[in-house]
Amino acid sequence: MAQISSGNGYKLDRPSSPLGARPKGVVGKEEALRMEAEALAKLQREKRHTLPVPASSTKALPNTAASTASTSRPEKDLIVFPESEAKKKEEKDAFADIDVEKLTNAELEKLLLDDNFGASKMTRPSSLLGCNLSASYPGGQAFSPSPFHWTPTLSTPSNSALSTPTHPQASVFPSAPFPKPPCSFQNGFTPAMPPFVHLPAQQAPFLSFPHIQPPRPLVFQQPTVTPEMAKLFDKIASTSEYLRNGKSSSLDADSTSMKSLEPVPQPPEPTSISRFDWLDLDPLSKRRVEVEEAPSAQGEAVMEESAPAGDPWDAVLRDETEVTGSNSPSAQVKDQHIVTSQQRRASTGTAVTRSHSLNIPATSSHHNQSKQVSKGSGNIVTKYATLQGKEAQNLEVVAFCEDIAKLRSKFTHDDFSTNPGYVISPVISQRDIGGDRNSSVKVSIEISDSQQPVTFTCDVSSPVELLIMQALCWVHDDLSQVDIGSYILKVCGQEEVLQNKHSLGSHEYVQNCRKWETEIKLQLLAQSTMRRDLARTVDDDTSPIDLEKYLDHIERPFKETVTRKNLAEYLGGYDNQVSVCLQNESTQYKTVDQVLQAVKKLCSALGEVETPAITDAVKRLKHSVNLPKSRTPEAIAKSAVSMNDCSSPVEERMEALTNAVYDLAMLYLRSFCLASPDHVKQDPTEDERESKEASGTTEHVQFTVYAIHGISTAWVSSYEKYYLMCALTHNGRNLFKPVQSKKVGTYKSFFYHIKWDELINFPISVALLPLETMLSLTLYGVLNQNASNSPDSNKQRKGPELLGKVTMPLFDFRSDQDPDGHSKSRVLSRGTKLLNLWMTPQSSPSGAAGKRMNLAERIILQVDFPSPAVDVLYVGPQETKCPDPQALETPDPDIKRKIEKLCGRASAFGLTRADKQLLWDHRHHCRGYEHSLPKILSSAPSWDWGSMAEIHALLHHWSPLSPVSALELLDSKFADTEVRSMAVSWIESCSDDELTDYLPQLVQALKFESHLKNSLVIFLLSRAEGNINIAHYLYWLLKDAVQDPAFGQRYSHVLGALLCLCSARLRAELEKQTQLVHLLGALAEKVRQASSSNRQVVLQEGLERVQSYFQRNNCRLPLSPSLVAKELNVKACSFFNSNAVPLKLALVNADQLGEEINVMFKAGEDLRQDMLALQMIRIMDRIWLQEGLDLRIVNFKCISTGKDKGMVELVSSSETLRKIQVEYGVTGSFKDKPLAEWLRKYNPAEDEYEKASENFIYSCAGCCVATYLLGICDRHNDNIMLRTTGHMFHIDFGKFLGHAQMIGSFKRDRAPFVLTSDMAYVINGGERPTSRFQLFIDLCSQAYNLIRKHSSLFLNLLSLMTQSGLPELTGAQDLKYVYDALQPQTTDAEATVFFTRLIESSLGSVATKFNFFIHNLAQLRFSGLPSNDEPILSFSPRTYTLKQDGRIRDAFVYSFQKRYNPDKHYTYVVRVLREGQNEPQFVFRTFDEFQELHNKLTILFPLWKLPGFPNKMVLGRTHIKDVASKRKVELNSYVHSLMRSSTEVSQCDLVYTFFHPIARDDKTEGLDGLPKIPEVTPVSPAAGRVEGEVKLSVSYRNSTLFIMVMHIKDLVSDDGTDPNPYVKTYLLPDPHKTSKRKTKISRKTRNPTFNEMLVYSGYSKETLKQRELQLSVLSAESLRENCYLGGITLSLKDFDLSQETVKWYKLTAVPYF
Repeated sequence: MAQISSGNGYKLDRPSSPLGARPKGVVGKEEALRMEAEALAKLQREKRHTLPVPASSTKALPNTAASTASTSRPEKDLIVFPESEAKKKEEKDAFADIDVEKLTNAELEKLLLDDNFGASKMTRPSSLLGCNLSASYPGGQAFSPSPFHWTPTLSTPSNSALSTPTHPQASVFPSAPFPKPPCSFQNGFTPAMPPFVHLPAQQAPFLSFPHIQPPRPLVFQQPTVTPEMAKLFDKIASTSEYLRNGKSSSLDADSTSMKSLEPVPQPPEPTSISRFDWLDLDPLSKRRVEVEEAPSAQGEAVMEESAPAGDPWDAVLRDETEVTGSNSPSAQVKDQHIVTSQQRRASTGTAVTRSHSLNIPATSSHHNQSKQVSKGSGNIVTKYATLQGKEAQNLEVVAFCEDIAKLRSKFTHDDFSTNPGYVISPVISQRDIGGDRNSSVKVSIEISDSQQPVTFTCDVSSPVELLIMQALCWVHDDLSQVDIGSYILKVCGQEEVLQNKHSLGSHEYVQNCRKWETEIKLQLLAQSTMRRDLARTVDDDTSPIDLEKYLDHIERPFKETVTRKNLAEYLGGYDNQVSVCLQNESTQYKTVDQVLQAVKKLCSALGEVETPAITDAVKRLKHSVNLPKSRTPEAIAKSAVSMNDCSSPVEERMEALTNAVYDLAMLYLRSFCLASPDHVKQDPTEDERESKEASGTTEHVQFTVYAIHGISTAWVSSYEKYYLMCALTHNGRNLFKPVQSKKVGTYKSFFYHIKWDELINFPISVALLPLETMLSLTLYGVLNQNASNSPDSNKQRKGPELLGKVTMPLFDFRSDQDPDGHSKSRVLSRGTKLLNLWMTPQSSPSGAAGKRMNLAERIILQVDFPSPAVDVLYVGPQETKCPDPQALETPDPDIKRKIEKLCGRASAFGLTRADKQLLWDHRHHCRGYEHSLPKILSSAPSWDWGSMAEIHALLHHWSPLSPVSALELLDSKFADTEVRSMAVSWIESCSDDELTDYLPQLVQALKFESHLKNSLVIFLLSRAEGNINIAHYLYWLLKDAVQDPAFGQRYSHVLGALLCLCSARLRAELEKQTQLVHLLGALAEKVRQASSSNRQVVLQEGLERVQSYFQRNNCRLPLSPSLVAKELNVKACSFFNSNAVPLKLALVNADQLGEEINVMFKAGEDLRQDMLALQMIRIMDRIWLQEGLDLRIVNFKCISTGKDKGMVELVSSSETLRKIQVEYGVTGSFKDKPLAEWLRKYNPAEDEYEKASENFIYSCAGCCVATYLLGICDRHNDNIMLRTTGHMFHIDFGKFLGHAQMIGSFKRDRAPFVLTSDMAYVINGGERPTSRFQLFIDLCSQAYNLIRKHSSLFLNLLSLMTQSGLPELTGAQDLKYVYDALQPQTTDAEATVFFTRLIESSLGSVATKFNFFIHNLAQLRFSGLPSNDEPILSFSPRTYTLKQDGRIRDAFVYSFQKRYNPDKHYTYVVRVLREGQNEPQFVFRTFDEFQELHNKLTILFPLWKLPGFPNKMVLGRTHIKDVASKRKVELNSYVHSLMRSSTEVSQCDLVYTFFHPIARDDKTEGLDGLPKIPEVTPVSPAAGRVEGEVKLSVSYRNSTLFIMVMHIKDLVSDDGTDPNPYVKTYLLPDPHKTSKRKTKISRKTRNPTFNEMLVYSGYSKETLKQRELQLSVLSAESLRENCYLGGITLSLKDFDLSQETVKWYKLTAVPYF
């Protein structure tokens, strides 16, 4: 297959075909071969007269040279040689024989594409050799007289590695593209020489040329291009093959390797040269008809045809002087003067849509002296100094660093209040709960002078200073000489200190101790003896601010490898090559190649960015080397000017190239490199420019989209066309309809790129734009339908694919500041911008774009903004006067009520357009509702320049918001800088501990700031400077946010600033944590990838490496800076058998007084969602505590430490519900008693069990409310845990906000939340509903209503996280779930009714238990008995052995007794007699416990014959005396047989554990028996007794009376059975019974809960005062008349109807209406 390669690197595979007919007069094949052999022989003879070349210098040049194909004009850079007149005449005659008019396209294509033709085995028109076959270029390309010496245009693959400035490069002018006999001649160049090295003064081993005395350049005799030749070239260029050549069918890497002309071994990298490179088929130099869909006729030049006798180089030189290379700023800087832009000539055929009036002068027309082209340049130090100047700095980053330095100066190292050097224990304000109940706590204080800790009891409200005073009393007799303020109390086991001014009970540590009922252990220390390991020093206060210095250990998607130092080395190498080139004028055509290779290497290092100025300068430089022999008068005149200036054309072109290279270096540094700490500071008056206000301009917004650089080869083969969508946005909304660019294809010069060079114009005036206007550019690719990775069967990928996007502020940073240090104004963007395109993981396509780039590559978009001589500044309007609300006219009452209702909404979420219009029209009336400001601002109809005066006036006259309300103003819908700055000033009033709860949202809010320098980032850094806790958590949040594809660079700047502000020791601690996380992450991934059988081995090997890390140093944990570990407890470490296989790590506490630290490290799962859910639950708990409701919530820490990895705190003494339930078999989830019996096992005493049950009721209520509000899904019994103290809590929040787990089309989570019958069993204390369940419902309702009062807080916090990248929190639809769950517009009574129905729905759901059962089956991996650390029997907390207890001589069932706790059952008394004991022991076991023993014996001894066990199934009632008596005999027989079986069975640990006395046995519970609950027969009302109470809520609003029937307790019925109660009410007098209302029926309960609202509408207060409410409780009976259970009569005049009344009322036997 013949391969055709164009100048841009594309190749098309075409089958070879013989020519049908040869043109007349053409040389035959044999003659051509003879001529070739003679020419080679002649060359070899001539070479014999030259000096021999040493072997070391004859190494052939690499054949993979860089392509220099232009992006705008045809190539004119081919070296040509003199030719004989005879040869020219012969070729002219041969050309004349071709009948161009009759030559068809098909014949022409065959002529061009034939293999034999291309290999010179068939004759061809020699006139075509080396010519540029451009349809648009009249002069053609200079060509060689020999068919063997045309100059091809080559290209290297775009991903060629150019790592160091000293890497040898290939020639730009490579060897001939076909095999030739060995000779030393190779395109007029010497063999490859090392770059940046001065050439030795020796005779070159190539064909010499006649020298022309300087300063005249070399002149080569050129052929003339006749009109017939030009017509043939145009016809060739118009063929379909040429037009298709711009599309990619293959890559350069697949080109056929060609042999060198040198008689030396081949270079390591084969050449990629097509034999038809003499055809200039570069699509960049022609009109792209098929690729560009939006061509413009504007600017196309008229094609000129050269005269027959004219020199084609005259046209070249004339074209070079008339047409500028590009309209981009850097391209218009030529020879140190600004060239005015002019209409671009369309000599390339490329559509140009740039406006004629758009003037984009150079961004920098003056450079340092080191930039000038001079011989002997290349000083690296000088180059580095050049790169420190203002032109190479991002001024915004420079100003940001200055702000950080000013901030640090406010926090000096000698200020102890802001630099304590240790962690301060966080506090949570808590309202006193329940008066004196549990207000006293036991405190143990370690004192260095005391052998034993000081222990005493104190009140939780006591200040810490009082505890210090009490402790000092033990060691000091006279406290008057003791400074109590110089002492502190440190928490034992944690590196944190209590706050002396706060109460003891307000500290989070103390609250956790009270929750777990553990001892409060403290240590008394003098402040002078407390280790200040993390304090800042004087060196920290004076170190330079370098944002990049401490980020080496931070994992980032893209690490900038270009620094000013190595860029200076690149530039030094380039300058060396330039110096070599200019010092050897006779060999410039050789050394120019090395210069261009240095340029390509530099561009490659700078993201493969090649500016139009560089492209144009490269072309001109190559053309200046190939100067013609004869020139026009204009060229001669120009040469004369050059001689007068003592500079050759090469020097002029080289100087232009140098300017372009330095411009690119400066541009790249400004765009992507951080400010240098030792940058050259400029005088502010040094670069002052004239300016004008944007409000006075009439220009529209316009800019030029030039190109995208650095694209991958995968794109080239996968996409046919590309286009950009350009949009102007503000507050997240489009200001104007987005504009689409034209669709273009892929081009190649040095590298592949996508070039538009298109002017984008928005018909919107700059004067109307808000300051924070953002320009959004989104790249789409149109798939190449013929690409191999785009099959026709994949219909979903036929549309355009999102490839990347980028946003930038339209108004740039400006460094002029007011006296307060704030930027006074912003300047409209000008000059060239390099923007880094990014892609979100959600939008990443699975096709070609999915393999587009790796993390070390970037795609850069070049955008050119106009650069007028006068800067356009944004200056805000003068604020308007805000009217006094008291002087305003009072609105209509209906309007006022509506305004009040809208202002009382929880959030602006859900406001309609009419609502917003109403709020804005009455904005001044709303100033009385201070929390309504976010709703007013979100209702503003416009945020343009004219509206800012009114908006800012409203903002500055508004009453200060609370920090919680001000959070909403940091959302993306409020982009205004003034609004956000005011919000930050209001948030500053919150405490450090409260701020810590909101840190994740505040970090996310940094995305919505328009610029890096803003109030929010300064606020966060200032708080981190004074609080180690905040600095610690801010570090991990920023480290995680650095992975954000869009804002990662901004977050890295902030993280760098944080590390500069930290002390060196705190930085070292954070770095150690990062290293530990890296080790654990690698270990967790290895364990996860290992096979099940090999995981333990992999784990042990990895733990040894982690242990060796701890041997070098202690380490604080990412979970908390107060947790310090010194080593691993390797024996206690393991892994969990879940999908992610997380590690279970036991860490030894560095504090000897502390306990072991247990954590879980998980890799392969994103923990950010877990962090968010736990944060919301923690904030809910704080709200409940502040309102006096302690729901015993279990708060455990979780932190994401990087991409898909993180650490979670493990709660001790806890177990999953699945593990508890499967003790009763795989169907244990359907049973009611497992949870209650598990709690009783660990709480055998009755008071302990009651306390555990109470903890369960409260914590279960909190879990129900929290999981419902957050929509926590995937709630199987492995995601719910229970502590031995009764605290229930949820784990694993991978599904939330209602995104239910699906099994096919089956939705696993069908209940509102998890509340099962076994939970209700614990709550009720048995099977029947009791008043304890009513307490549970009241707790749920109270907790729900408290959170509803703070609905705005949760909606704001979640809204700030919508752009965090969480897959299940992406927009308004997810917020709507929370909004609907909160029911913010309903009353508390209505919300109570609503949540009660949810409880009933959840409790009655069979789907939850079935879900548990399915999960049990999926997790069924029973492997015998539990491990040693687990109880062998469900009712025994430990395992006991024969060695421990002594051998059992005899055991038999002694008797049985009836029990009533927790419900009615029989227990069997077993008499156990052991050897060495005279007195027998009595143990009490139930029938179910005997059965558990038998089942586990069966598993343990499957091959042994065990005694038969009695049948559990009985006819009739189970818990009766007859059944118990029969079972006693059967069980006694079983025990007798068991004890006489083999010793392996009778003496196993299982049997001895069964007969070991437990706590309930020691209390002789069965012998004396508990006080039996008397079975009281209810007395009938007819007998004169009515029992029970009813709880009612009575309220009145909007002419409506609301009666909510809440609970009834202690009902009795006439026959003693459980009734079916319901409630009926009347408003008396009511002769027609029209006021009857009734509730639903509760089945079989004496303690029903209704929580139903009975409504009476249309009653005034006066009418109600004359009425009585009669309430009756009845029992619904199916076979008889309903039974009356009691009632009450309430006079409504005794109620205060202006407020809600909630009260219990005793039922009486009132007359039934």
